[in-house]
Amino acid sequence: MEHTLNVGRISEGFVLDHIEAGKSMEIYKYLHLDKLDCCVAIIKNAKSSKMGKKDIIKIECPIDFMDLDILGFIDHNITVNIIQDEEIVEKKLLRLPKKIKNVIRCKNPRCITSIEQGLDHIFILTDEEKQIYRCQYCEEKHRSNK
Repeated sequence: MEHTLNVGRISEGFVLDHIEAGKSMEIYKYLHLDKLDCCVAIIKNAKSSKMGKKDIIKIECPIDFMDLDILGFIDHNITVNIIQDEEIVEKKLLRLPKKIKNVIRCKNPRCITSIEQGLDHIFILTDEEKQIYRCQYCEEKHRSNK
């Protein structure tokens, strides 16, 4: 007998699809979904013909909430399905953002962000092919997660 998990439709929000298996909790943390007063369903290790296994996150919340730059940085292969009236109205494909703010922290102990507590951690994409970001202040290198 085949076991399937049925997660209901959402009326307005997002379905994040094609998440690398095991990465959904990282995305949950980065998007601060624990602070939202909305319904969130996380499906881990779902079968996928394209990926073998994948994670899926369903978020029922107002459409203007999602920060696509954070998602693009974590994994630009995620598909963002925008849902209105229980139907997919748009699919967004992600790209690596050119600039990210307060997503990663500079690890250079001499960087001004280590000294000035209130300063934003800003990284600029310097090599899209190798997915390398550099700190805006000290040029410290950081590779994207993929």
